[in-house]
Amino acid sequence: MSFTLAIVGRPNVGKSTLFNRLVGKRLALVDDQPGVTRDLREGEARLGDLRFTVIDTAGLEDATDDSLQGRMRRLTERAVDMADVCLFMIDARTGVTPIDEMFAEILRKRSAHVMLAANKAEGAAADAGVIEAWGLGLGEPIRLSAEHGEGLNDLYAQLQPLADEFAARADDHTPEIEVDLDEDADFEDGDEISRTPVPTAAKPLQIAVVGRPNAGKSTLINKVLGEERLLTGPEAGITRDAISLRMEWDGTPIRIFDTAGMRKKAKVQEKLEKLSVSDGLRAVKFAEVVVVLLDAAIPFEQQDLRIADLAEREGRAVVVAVNKWDVEEHKQEKLRDLKEAFDRLLPQLRGAPLVTVSAKTGRGLDRLHDAILRAYDVWNRRVSTARLNRWLSGMLEAHPPPAPQGKRIKLRYMTQAKTRPPGFVVMCSHPDKMPESYSRYLVNGLRQDFDMPGTPIRLTLRGQGDKNPYKGRKKAQPSKLKKHLKGK
Repeated sequence: MSFTLAIVGRPNVGKSTLFNRLVGKRLALVDDQPGVTRDLREGEARLGDLRFTVIDTAGLEDATDDSLQGRMRRLTERAVDMADVCLFMIDARTGVTPIDEMFAEILRKRSAHVMLAANKAEGAAADAGVIEAWGLGLGEPIRLSAEHGEGLNDLYAQLQPLADEFAARADDHTPEIEVDLDEDADFEDGDEISRTPVPTAAKPLQIAVVGRPNAGKSTLINKVLGEERLLTGPEAGITRDAISLRMEWDGTPIRIFDTAGMRKKAKVQEKLEKLSVSDGLRAVKFAEVVVVLLDAAIPFEQQDLRIADLAEREGRAVVVAVNKWDVEEHKQEKLRDLKEAFDRLLPQLRGAPLVTVSAKTGRGLDRLHDAILRAYDVWNRRVSTARLNRWLSGMLEAHPPPAPQGKRIKLRYMTQAKTRPPGFVVMCSHPDKMPESYSRYLVNGLRQDFDMPGTPIRLTLRGQGDKNPYKGRKKAQPSKLKKHLKGK
Protein backbone atom coordinates (compact mmCIF):
# COMPACT_ATOMS: atom_id res chain seq x y z
CA MET A 1 0.00 0.00 0.00
CA SER A 2 1.67 3.24 -1.17
CA PHE A 3 -0.40 5.81 0.79
CA THR A 4 -3.40 6.30 3.11
CA LEU A 5 -6.62 8.13 2.11
CA ALA A 6 -9.09 9.33 4.78
CA ILE A 7 -12.65 10.11 3.68
CA VAL A 8 -14.07 12.89 5.86
CA GLY A 9 -17.16 15.07 5.84
CA ARG A 10 -20.49 15.80 7.54
CA PRO A 11 -22.79 12.89 8.45
CA ASN A 12 -24.75 11.29 5.61
CA VAL A 13 -22.79 12.73 2.68
CA GLY A 14 -21.94 9.23 1.39
CA LYS A 15 -18.52 8.49 2.90
CA SER A 16 -19.25 4.82 3.70
CA THR A 17 -20.83 4.27 0.25
CA LEU A 18 -17.61 5.47 -1.42
CA PHE A 19 -15.52 3.42 1.04
CA ASN A 20 -17.44 0.24 0.09
CA ARG A 21 -17.01 0.98 -3.61
CA LEU A 22 -13.24 1.51 -3.29
CA VAL A 23 -12.66 -1.70 -1.29
CA GLY A 24 -15.07 -3.68 -3.48
CA LYS A 25 -17.04 -5.03 -0.49
CA ARG A 26 -19.89 -3.91 1.75
CA LEU A 27 -17.65 -3.58 4.80
CA ALA A 28 -19.20 -0.38 6.17
CA LEU A 29 -22.85 -0.07 7.20
CA VAL A 30 -24.82 2.27 4.95
CA ASP A 31 -28.21 3.80 5.80
CA ASP A 32 -30.21 6.91 4.98
CA GLN A 33 -30.11 8.12 8.57
CA PRO A 34 -27.05 10.19 9.54
CA GLY A 35 -24.42 9.11 12.07
CA VAL A 36 -24.33 5.37 11.27
CA THR A 37 -20.50 5.32 11.23
CA ARG A 38 -19.10 6.07 14.68
CA ASP A 39 -15.53 4.79 14.55
CA LEU A 40 -12.75 4.32 12.01
CA ARG A 41 -12.79 1.54 9.46
CA GLU A 42 -9.73 0.67 7.39
CA GLY A 43 -9.68 -1.25 4.10
CA GLU A 44 -7.46 -2.06 1.12
CA ALA A 45 -8.66 0.03 -1.81
CA ARG A 46 -8.25 -0.56 -5.55
CA LEU A 47 -8.76 2.17 -8.12
CA GLY A 48 -7.41 1.27 -11.53
CA ASP A 49 -3.75 0.35 -10.99
CA LEU A 50 -3.60 2.22 -7.65
CA ARG A 51 -3.45 0.26 -4.41
CA PHE A 52 -3.83 2.21 -1.18
CA THR A 53 -5.32 2.14 2.32
CA VAL A 54 -8.67 3.92 2.72
CA ILE A 55 -10.17 5.00 6.07
CA ASP A 56 -13.89 5.55 6.59
CA THR A 57 -14.50 8.07 9.37
CA ALA A 58 -17.38 9.29 11.51
CA GLY A 59 -19.31 12.34 10.32
CA LEU A 60 -17.75 15.64 11.39
CA GLU A 61 -19.99 17.59 13.74
CA ASP A 62 -19.56 20.91 15.54
CA ALA A 63 -18.83 19.39 18.96
CA THR A 64 -15.60 19.66 20.97
CA ASP A 65 -16.73 18.38 24.40
CA ASP A 66 -16.61 14.82 25.79
CA SER A 67 -20.00 13.90 24.30
CA LEU A 68 -20.26 11.04 21.81
CA GLN A 69 -20.13 13.50 18.91
CA GLY A 70 -17.10 15.22 20.42
CA ARG A 71 -15.22 11.93 20.85
CA MET A 72 -16.16 10.90 17.30
CA ARG A 73 -14.81 14.20 15.99
CA ARG A 74 -11.50 13.77 17.83
CA LEU A 75 -11.19 10.27 16.40
CA THR A 76 -11.76 11.62 12.89
CA GLU A 77 -9.23 14.42 13.43
CA ARG A 78 -6.67 11.81 14.49
CA ALA A 79 -7.35 9.91 11.25
CA VAL A 80 -6.76 13.18 9.35
CA ASP A 81 -3.40 13.59 11.08
CA MET A 82 -2.37 10.00 10.28
CA ALA A 83 -3.54 9.95 6.64
CA ASP A 84 -1.39 11.03 3.70
CA VAL A 85 -4.38 12.40 1.74
CA CYS A 86 -7.82 13.63 2.90
CA LEU A 87 -10.87 13.44 0.65
CA PHE A 88 -13.36 16.03 1.96
CA MET A 89 -16.88 15.13 0.84
CA ILE A 90 -19.90 17.42 0.66
CA ASP A 91 -23.47 16.71 -0.47
CA ALA A 92 -23.88 18.40 -3.87
CA ARG A 93 -27.68 18.36 -3.59
CA THR A 94 -27.66 20.11 -0.20
CA GLY A 95 -24.87 22.50 -1.19
CA VAL A 96 -22.17 23.99 1.01
CA THR A 97 -23.26 24.44 4.64
CA PRO A 98 -21.65 26.61 7.37
CA ILE A 99 -20.28 23.41 8.97
CA ASP A 100 -18.66 22.45 5.63
CA GLU A 101 -16.94 25.86 5.53
CA MET A 102 -15.69 25.46 9.10
CA PHE A 103 -14.26 22.00 8.49
CA ALA A 104 -12.68 23.04 5.19
CA GLU A 105 -10.74 25.66 7.15
CA ILE A 106 -9.64 23.03 9.71
CA LEU A 107 -8.51 20.60 7.00
CA ARG A 108 -6.45 23.26 5.24
CA LYS A 109 -4.43 23.66 8.45
CA ARG A 110 -4.18 19.98 9.45
CA SER A 111 -3.54 18.13 6.18
CA ALA A 112 -0.94 18.76 3.48
CA HIS A 113 -3.06 17.09 0.77
CA VAL A 114 -6.80 17.82 0.76
CA MET A 115 -9.07 16.87 -2.15
CA LEU A 116 -12.67 18.02 -2.47
CA ALA A 117 -15.47 15.75 -3.70
CA ALA A 118 -19.08 16.78 -4.35
CA ASN A 119 -21.06 13.55 -3.89
CA LYS A 120 -24.60 12.74 -5.04
CA ALA A 121 -23.80 14.85 -8.11
CA GLU A 122 -25.77 12.86 -10.67
CA GLY A 123 -28.35 14.92 -12.55
CA ALA A 124 -28.93 18.66 -13.03
CA ALA A 125 -30.22 19.12 -9.47
CA ALA A 126 -26.63 18.95 -8.18
CA ASP A 127 -25.15 21.58 -10.54
CA ALA A 128 -25.63 24.47 -8.14
CA GLY A 129 -23.97 22.58 -5.26
CA VAL A 130 -20.95 21.65 -7.41
CA ILE A 131 -20.45 25.28 -8.44
CA GLU A 132 -20.86 26.40 -4.83
CA ALA A 133 -18.11 23.96 -3.74
CA TRP A 134 -15.51 26.08 -5.57
CA GLY A 135 -15.97 28.67 -2.82
CA LEU A 136 -14.39 26.39 -0.19
CA GLY A 137 -10.94 27.20 -1.59
CA LEU A 138 -9.87 23.55 -1.91
CA GLY A 139 -9.47 23.53 -5.68
CA GLU A 140 -11.68 21.95 -8.31
CA PRO A 141 -14.34 19.67 -6.80
CA ILE A 142 -14.54 16.10 -8.08
CA ARG A 143 -18.08 15.44 -9.25
CA LEU A 144 -18.95 12.06 -7.74
CA SER A 145 -21.79 9.62 -7.40
CA ALA A 146 -20.57 6.99 -4.96
CA GLU A 147 -23.90 5.16 -5.27
CA HIS A 148 -23.61 4.75 -9.06
CA GLY A 149 -19.82 4.72 -9.42
CA GLU A 150 -19.63 7.95 -11.43
CA GLY A 151 -16.64 10.28 -11.26
CA LEU A 152 -14.10 7.65 -10.16
CA ASN A 153 -11.95 8.43 -13.20
CA ASP A 154 -11.62 12.03 -12.00
CA LEU A 155 -10.70 10.79 -8.53
CA TYR A 156 -8.04 8.53 -10.08
CA ALA A 157 -6.62 11.47 -12.08
CA GLN A 158 -6.10 13.51 -8.91
CA LEU A 159 -4.69 10.61 -6.88
CA GLN A 160 -2.22 9.37 -9.53
CA PRO A 161 0.47 12.10 -9.16
CA LEU A 162 0.19 11.93 -5.35
CA ALA A 163 0.59 8.13 -5.47
CA ASP A 164 3.81 8.53 -7.47
CA GLU A 165 5.09 11.10 -4.95
CA PHE A 166 4.37 8.88 -1.94
CA ALA A 167 5.87 5.81 -3.67
CA ALA A 168 9.09 7.75 -4.38
CA ARG A 169 9.19 8.97 -0.77
CA ALA A 170 8.69 5.42 0.51
CA ASP A 171 11.57 4.22 -1.68
CA ASP A 172 13.83 6.92 -0.22
CA HIS A 173 12.95 5.99 3.37
CA THR A 174 12.80 2.23 3.01
CA PRO A 175 16.11 0.56 3.92
CA GLU A 176 17.85 -1.64 1.39
CA ILE A 177 17.38 -5.23 2.55
CA GLU A 178 17.94 -8.65 1.03
CA VAL A 179 21.01 -7.29 -0.82
CA ASP A 180 22.19 -9.70 -3.53
CA LEU A 181 25.90 -10.44 -3.60
CA ASP A 182 28.11 -10.83 -6.65
CA GLU A 183 29.66 -14.28 -6.39
CA ASP A 184 32.40 -13.33 -8.86
CA ALA A 185 33.59 -10.50 -6.60
CA ASP A 186 34.69 -12.87 -3.84
CA PHE A 187 37.24 -12.09 -1.13
CA GLU A 188 40.80 -13.14 -0.86
CA ASP A 189 41.31 -16.42 0.94
CA GLY A 190 42.46 -14.74 4.13
CA ASP A 191 39.50 -12.36 4.36
CA GLU A 192 36.45 -13.31 6.38
CA ILE A 193 33.89 -10.53 6.10
CA SER A 194 33.13 -7.42 4.09
CA ARG A 195 33.03 -3.94 5.58
CA THR A 196 29.75 -2.65 6.98
CA PRO A 197 28.34 0.49 5.28
CA VAL A 198 28.75 3.51 7.54
CA PRO A 199 25.54 5.49 8.29
CA THR A 200 25.63 9.05 6.91
CA ALA A 201 23.39 12.11 7.17
CA ALA A 202 21.89 11.20 3.78
CA LYS A 203 21.46 7.54 4.73
CA PRO A 204 21.06 7.45 8.52
CA LEU A 205 20.80 4.24 10.52
CA GLN A 206 17.06 3.56 10.89
CA ILE A 207 15.94 2.33 14.32
CA ALA A 208 12.41 1.40 15.48
CA VAL A 209 11.64 1.18 19.21
CA VAL A 210 8.75 -1.25 19.77
CA GLY A 211 7.13 -2.94 22.72
CA ARG A 212 4.02 -3.22 24.86
CA PRO A 213 2.20 -0.11 26.13
CA ASN A 214 3.90 1.76 28.99
CA ALA A 215 7.28 0.07 28.49
CA GLY A 216 8.90 3.52 28.30
CA LYS A 217 9.54 3.89 24.55
CA SER A 218 8.87 7.64 24.33
CA THR A 219 10.81 8.31 27.55
CA LEU A 220 13.80 6.40 26.16
CA ILE A 221 13.79 8.37 22.90
CA ASN A 222 13.47 11.68 24.78
CA LYS A 223 16.54 10.74 26.80
CA VAL A 224 18.48 9.87 23.62
CA LEU A 225 17.40 13.20 22.07
CA GLY A 226 18.28 15.11 25.22
CA GLU A 227 14.95 16.99 25.22
CA GLU A 228 11.27 16.38 25.96
CA ARG A 229 10.19 16.10 22.32
CA LEU A 230 7.65 13.29 22.76
CA LEU A 231 4.63 13.27 25.07
CA THR A 232 5.10 10.93 28.03
CA GLY A 233 3.22 10.09 31.22
CA PRO A 234 2.16 7.27 33.56
CA GLU A 235 -0.86 6.38 31.41
CA ALA A 236 -0.45 3.51 28.96
CA GLY A 237 -1.06 4.15 25.28
CA ILE A 238 -0.20 7.86 25.00
CA THR A 239 1.65 7.43 21.69
CA ARG A 240 -0.84 6.89 18.87
CA ASP A 241 1.14 6.84 15.62
CA ALA A 242 4.73 6.14 14.60
CA ILE A 243 6.82 9.33 14.83
CA SER A 244 10.25 9.47 13.21
CA LEU A 245 12.99 11.82 14.38
CA ARG A 246 16.43 12.49 12.87
CA MET A 247 19.46 13.17 15.07
CA GLU A 248 23.06 12.21 15.82
CA TRP A 249 23.58 9.75 18.66
CA ASP A 250 27.17 9.67 19.88
CA GLY A 251 28.36 10.59 16.38
CA THR A 252 26.07 8.14 14.53
CA PRO A 253 23.42 9.72 12.24
CA ILE A 254 20.14 7.95 13.02
CA ARG A 255 16.43 8.12 12.19
CA ILE A 256 14.53 6.75 15.17
CA PHE A 257 10.85 5.72 15.20
CA ASP A 258 8.70 5.96 18.31
CA THR A 259 5.76 3.56 17.97
CA ALA A 260 2.47 2.89 19.71
CA GLY A 261 2.38 0.12 22.30
CA MET A 262 1.34 -3.23 20.85
CA ARG A 263 -1.15 -5.22 22.92
CA LYS A 264 -2.53 -8.68 22.27
CA LYS A 265 -4.78 -8.71 19.21
CA ALA A 266 -7.80 -9.85 21.24
CA LYS A 267 -7.48 -6.81 23.53
CA VAL A 268 -7.26 -4.30 20.69
CA GLN A 269 -10.86 -3.18 20.29
CA GLU A 270 -10.70 0.48 19.33
CA LYS A 271 -10.25 1.20 15.64
CA LEU A 272 -7.80 3.96 16.52
CA GLU A 273 -5.60 1.51 18.41
CA LYS A 274 -5.71 -0.88 15.45
CA LEU A 275 -4.51 1.94 13.21
CA SER A 276 -1.78 2.81 15.74
CA VAL A 277 -0.54 -0.79 15.88
CA SER A 278 -0.54 -1.13 12.08
CA ASP A 279 1.47 2.12 11.94
CA GLY A 280 3.97 0.57 14.35
CA LEU A 281 4.24 -2.52 12.16
CA ARG A 282 5.03 -0.27 9.19
CA ALA A 283 7.79 1.34 11.28
CA VAL A 284 9.37 -2.13 11.75
CA LYS A 285 9.45 -2.50 7.96
CA PHE A 286 11.15 0.89 7.59
CA ALA A 287 13.80 0.05 10.22
CA GLU A 288 17.17 -1.63 9.91
CA VAL A 289 17.57 -2.30 13.65
CA VAL A 290 14.55 -2.98 15.88
CA VAL A 291 14.88 -2.32 19.62
CA VAL A 292 12.36 -4.46 21.53
CA LEU A 293 11.83 -2.62 24.82
CA LEU A 294 10.72 -4.71 27.82
CA ASP A 295 9.55 -3.72 31.28
CA ALA A 296 11.94 -5.19 33.88
CA ALA A 297 9.02 -5.91 36.21
CA ILE A 298 7.14 -8.07 33.66
CA PRO A 299 9.60 -9.13 30.94
CA PHE A 300 8.99 -11.68 28.20
CA GLU A 301 5.23 -11.81 28.23
CA GLN A 302 3.66 -13.54 25.23
CA GLN A 303 3.23 -10.24 23.39
CA ASP A 304 6.93 -9.36 23.80
CA LEU A 305 7.84 -12.68 22.17
CA ARG A 306 5.44 -12.02 19.29
CA ILE A 307 6.93 -8.57 18.68
CA ALA A 308 10.50 -9.92 18.67
CA ASP A 309 9.48 -12.78 16.40
CA LEU A 310 7.84 -10.30 14.00
CA ALA A 311 11.09 -8.33 13.72
CA GLU A 312 13.00 -11.56 13.04
CA ARG A 313 10.53 -12.67 10.35
CA GLU A 314 10.83 -9.24 8.69
CA GLY A 315 14.59 -9.87 8.54
CA ARG A 316 15.64 -6.98 10.79
CA ALA A 317 18.53 -6.85 13.24
CA VAL A 318 17.14 -7.13 16.78
CA VAL A 319 18.33 -5.67 20.09
CA VAL A 320 16.44 -6.42 23.31
CA ALA A 321 16.50 -3.65 25.91
CA VAL A 322 15.15 -4.14 29.45
CA ASN A 323 13.88 -0.80 30.81
CA LYS A 324 13.23 0.46 34.36
CA TRP A 325 16.41 -1.27 35.57
CA ASP A 326 16.98 1.51 38.10
CA VAL A 327 14.13 0.22 40.31
CA GLU A 328 15.20 -3.44 40.12
CA GLU A 329 16.55 -4.68 43.46
CA HIS A 330 18.14 -8.08 42.67
CA LYS A 331 19.99 -7.08 39.52
CA GLN A 332 22.46 -9.99 39.09
CA GLU A 333 19.87 -12.67 39.74
CA LYS A 334 17.33 -10.94 37.50
CA LEU A 335 19.83 -10.55 34.65
CA ARG A 336 20.74 -14.25 34.80
CA ASP A 337 17.07 -15.21 34.66
CA LEU A 338 16.46 -12.82 31.74
CA LYS A 339 19.26 -14.30 29.63
CA GLU A 340 18.11 -17.85 30.35
CA ALA A 341 14.49 -17.01 29.44
CA PHE A 342 15.58 -15.17 26.28
CA ASP A 343 17.61 -18.10 24.92
CA ARG A 344 14.83 -20.54 25.78
CA LEU A 345 11.84 -18.55 24.49
CA LEU A 346 13.46 -17.00 21.39
CA PRO A 347 15.92 -19.58 20.02
CA GLN A 348 15.69 -17.98 16.55
CA LEU A 349 17.40 -14.89 18.03
CA ARG A 350 19.89 -16.71 20.22
CA GLY A 351 22.78 -14.44 21.10
CA ALA A 352 21.02 -11.18 20.23
CA PRO A 353 22.22 -8.27 22.41
CA LEU A 354 20.35 -8.01 25.73
CA VAL A 355 20.93 -4.61 27.33
CA THR A 356 19.61 -3.23 30.64
CA VAL A 357 18.72 0.48 30.59
CA SER A 358 16.90 3.15 32.53
CA ALA A 359 15.06 5.55 30.24
CA LYS A 360 14.35 7.74 33.27
CA THR A 361 17.98 8.24 34.37
CA GLY A 362 19.77 7.54 31.09
CA ARG A 363 21.94 4.74 32.51
CA GLY A 364 22.85 2.06 29.99
CA LEU A 365 22.20 4.19 26.89
CA ASP A 366 25.87 4.01 25.87
CA ARG A 367 25.67 0.20 26.01
CA LEU A 368 22.45 0.31 23.97
CA HIS A 369 24.16 2.46 21.32
CA ASP A 370 27.08 0.03 21.07
CA ALA A 371 24.70 -2.97 20.90
CA ILE A 372 22.73 -1.37 18.04
CA LEU A 373 25.92 -0.72 16.04
CA ARG A 374 27.11 -4.28 16.62
CA ALA A 375 23.75 -5.73 15.57
CA TYR A 376 23.86 -3.55 12.43
CA ASP A 377 27.39 -4.78 11.68
CA VAL A 378 26.37 -8.45 11.99
CA TRP A 379 23.26 -7.79 9.85
CA ASN A 380 25.57 -6.61 7.04
CA ARG A 381 28.12 -9.41 7.44
CA ARG A 382 29.44 -11.43 4.51
CA VAL A 383 31.61 -14.54 4.75
CA SER A 384 33.93 -15.61 1.92
CA THR A 385 32.92 -18.66 -0.13
CA ALA A 386 36.25 -20.44 0.45
CA ARG A 387 35.94 -20.07 4.20
CA LEU A 388 32.30 -21.21 4.11
CA ASN A 389 33.13 -24.43 2.27
CA ARG A 390 36.00 -25.28 4.62
CA TRP A 391 33.57 -24.75 7.48
CA LEU A 392 30.92 -26.92 5.78
CA SER A 393 33.39 -29.81 5.43
CA GLY A 394 34.10 -29.69 9.15
CA MET A 395 30.37 -29.60 9.99
CA LEU A 396 29.73 -32.63 7.76
CA GLU A 397 32.55 -34.60 9.39
CA ALA A 398 31.31 -33.76 12.88
CA HIS A 399 27.69 -34.59 12.11
CA PRO A 400 26.84 -36.08 8.67
CA PRO A 401 23.36 -35.43 7.27
CA PRO A 402 20.75 -38.18 7.67
CA ALA A 403 19.74 -40.67 5.00
CA PRO A 404 15.91 -40.57 4.85
CA GLN A 405 14.45 -43.62 3.11
CA GLY A 406 17.98 -44.86 2.56
CA LYS A 407 18.93 -41.90 0.33
CA ARG A 408 22.07 -40.16 1.51
CA ILE A 409 21.83 -36.34 1.26
CA LYS A 410 25.07 -34.94 -0.16
CA LEU A 411 25.94 -31.31 0.63
CA ARG A 412 28.29 -30.29 -2.19
CA TYR A 413 28.82 -26.54 -2.07
CA MET A 414 27.90 -23.45 -0.03
CA THR A 415 27.95 -19.71 -0.72
CA GLN A 416 26.50 -16.52 0.70
CA ALA A 417 23.96 -15.02 -1.71
CA LYS A 418 22.64 -12.06 0.32
CA THR A 419 23.27 -9.73 3.23
CA ARG A 420 20.86 -7.60 5.32
CA PRO A 421 20.17 -10.21 6.77
CA PRO A 422 22.82 -12.82 5.88
CA GLY A 423 21.42 -15.39 3.45
CA PHE A 424 23.23 -18.62 2.49
CA VAL A 425 22.63 -21.18 -0.26
CA VAL A 426 23.68 -24.84 0.02
CA MET A 427 23.77 -26.97 -3.13
CA CYS A 428 22.75 -30.49 -2.23
CA SER A 429 20.98 -33.62 -3.38
CA HIS A 430 17.37 -34.22 -2.23
CA PRO A 431 16.87 -30.76 -0.64
CA ASP A 432 13.20 -31.54 -0.05
CA LYS A 433 14.16 -34.46 2.23
CA MET A 434 16.46 -32.44 4.52
CA PRO A 435 14.99 -32.44 8.06
CA GLU A 436 14.46 -29.09 9.78
CA SER A 437 16.70 -30.17 12.66
CA TYR A 438 19.76 -30.41 10.37
CA SER A 439 19.07 -26.95 8.90
CA ARG A 440 18.96 -25.59 12.47
CA TYR A 441 22.27 -27.37 13.17
CA LEU A 442 23.87 -25.49 10.24
CA VAL A 443 22.32 -22.12 11.19
CA ASN A 444 23.46 -22.45 14.82
CA GLY A 445 26.94 -23.37 13.57
CA LEU A 446 27.03 -20.26 11.36
CA ARG A 447 26.04 -18.10 14.31
CA GLN A 448 28.72 -19.54 16.57
CA ASP A 449 31.66 -19.97 14.20
CA PHE A 450 31.29 -16.71 12.24
CA ASP A 451 30.25 -14.55 15.21
CA MET A 452 26.74 -13.73 13.99
CA PRO A 453 24.69 -13.74 17.20
CA GLY A 454 21.07 -12.71 17.16
CA THR A 455 20.68 -11.66 13.54
CA PRO A 456 18.14 -13.48 11.33
CA ILE A 457 19.92 -16.02 9.11
CA ARG A 458 18.29 -17.33 5.93
CA LEU A 459 19.45 -20.77 4.77
CA THR A 460 18.21 -22.09 1.41
CA LEU A 461 18.80 -25.66 0.21
CA ARG A 462 18.95 -26.01 -3.54
CA GLY A 463 19.20 -29.12 -5.70
CA GLN A 464 21.87 -29.23 -8.40
CA GLY A 465 20.21 -31.78 -10.64
CA ASP A 466 21.88 -35.00 -11.77
CA LYS A 467 25.16 -34.72 -13.69
CA ASN A 468 24.91 -38.13 -15.42
CA PRO A 469 23.94 -37.41 -19.09
CA TYR A 470 22.98 -41.09 -19.67
CA LYS A 471 20.59 -41.36 -16.72
CA GLY A 472 17.03 -42.06 -17.89
CA ARG A 473 18.00 -43.20 -21.40
CA LYS A 474 16.85 -46.57 -22.64
CA LYS A 475 19.54 -49.20 -22.78
CA ALA A 476 20.82 -49.69 -26.36
CA GLN A 477 19.70 -52.96 -27.94
CA PRO A 478 22.47 -55.22 -29.42
CA SER A 479 22.55 -55.51 -33.22
CA LYS A 480 21.39 -58.71 -35.00
CA LEU A 481 25.01 -59.52 -36.01
CA LYS A 482 26.14 -59.32 -32.36
CA LYS A 483 23.26 -61.58 -31.35
CA HIS A 484 24.24 -64.05 -34.10
CA LEU A 485 27.92 -64.09 -33.10
CA LYS A 486 26.96 -64.44 -29.45
CA GLY A 487 24.80 -67.46 -30.36
CA LYS A 488 27.76 -69.19 -32.05
